[in-house]
Amino acid sequence: MKKAVIGLNIKYFTRAVVFGILQFICLFLPYVNIEGSKHNFFHMTSMLIHTEGGSKLNVVVYGTIVFTILSFGFVVVNLISKSKVKVQIWQCLQAINTVAITVLLFSTKTIVEKAGLARGFLNKDLGLGYYGGFIFAFLTLIFVMKLNETNTGYIVLTIMGIIWMFPILWILLTALRAEQGYYVGYFFPKGLTLSNFTKLFAKDSVIPFGKWWVNTFIVAICGCVLNTLIILATSFTLSRTRFAGRKAFMNVLMIIGLFPGFMSLIAVYNILKGIGLNQSLVALIIVSAAGAAMGYHVSKGFFDTIPRAVDEAAIIDGASRLQIFTHITLPLSKSIIVYTALVNFLAAWSDYIFPSMLFGDKQSSYTVAVGLYWLTDFRRIDRYYTQFAAGAVIVAIPIVILFIWLQKFYVEGLSGSVKG
Repeated sequence: MKKAVIGLNIKYFTRAVVFGILQFICLFLPYVNIEGSKHNFFHMTSMLIHTEGGSKLNVVVYGTIVFTILSFGFVVVNLISKSKVKVQIWQCLQAINTVAITVLLFSTKTIVEKAGLARGFLNKDLGLGYYGGFIFAFLTLIFVMKLNETNTGYIVLTIMGIIWMFPILWILLTALRAEQGYYVGYFFPKGLTLSNFTKLFAKDSVIPFGKWWVNTFIVAICGCVLNTLIILATSFTLSRTRFAGRKAFMNVLMIIGLFPGFMSLIAVYNILKGIGLNQSLVALIIVSAAGAAMGYHVSKGFFDTIPRAVDEAAIIDGASRLQIFTHITLPLSKSIIVYTALVNFLAAWSDYIFPSMLFGDKQSSYTVAVGLYWLTDFRRIDRYYTQFAAGAVIVAIPIVILFIWLQKFYVEGLSGSVKG
């Protein structure tokens, strides 16, 4: 019978130990299979040690080996005498180990070529040792976290976070990469530089990124303010007033909202062209505001949670509907206002489909989304790819700041609308 330990869900102990041992065994199995030759992790490490310039790459392989061994060491330690603290240390080591073996996936091509084993390495040439180690690393982490009674949601978020981290890390490293070109065949840059960022804002640059950024900021701010006002006013009206055709109106908006917006792109473009507003930022703001009312659902759900008795008391005191909306409802709805503003800002900030059609070849009106995509054209991508990555990082900064600063209100706005 398994001995109970306070703070540990002991039924997962055996599975965590088994997968931890299997991951350790994978170190001795083939890491890569190249032309009939099989090389395990230790053999690959020794080959890189004797290769000029291989020491930096060896850190990736060496780190995977070290943390796998350390994690296995705590498997043995906990087999002898398990405790909450020992399992927590095991969990931390296993998390680092899982990240290390995932990083190894992106570095293997460079490692193999640096070791002189092959050119044109593909992931299908990875051996049982790597794939087994990769799978068992994640399984070990899952069951160690379950053993440590870590919330299941944290387990899922940890795994997803590790997976989602790499595209972000990749675009950041590409933005800092000193070597130019679209494809370089390795994950970590040989040299780091900030010149890719400075080139975007240089006066003699062929990329008017500063102009694109200002255009995007204008559209995002104007669209955010107008759309938020329209959505809040629509939501308040549908939540607080009863009029003939109310339900029919709500159903129509809901049905229209089921159709993707790009279905009307050509018609909208022809209308704008007919009135002379094509290729202008004003057109983008107007079109965005015109369809804003269809996004009333979340805000209406929040307003429904505010007691109607508050409105009735204000009406008795002589307040008008507008005064109730501006002086009572809005002050009580800070979280949903922030949520609505944030969603509309992000939508305008990252919009690509309609602006790309609207602006055509007029670069001075481009937003960052359209401008960055323009850089990925086959005639420009190899020359400007690192600057494209730098632009992508710059574009992401305002979004990250807004989410970190306003995430509390974002969650409160959603939770309030669900209650409604």
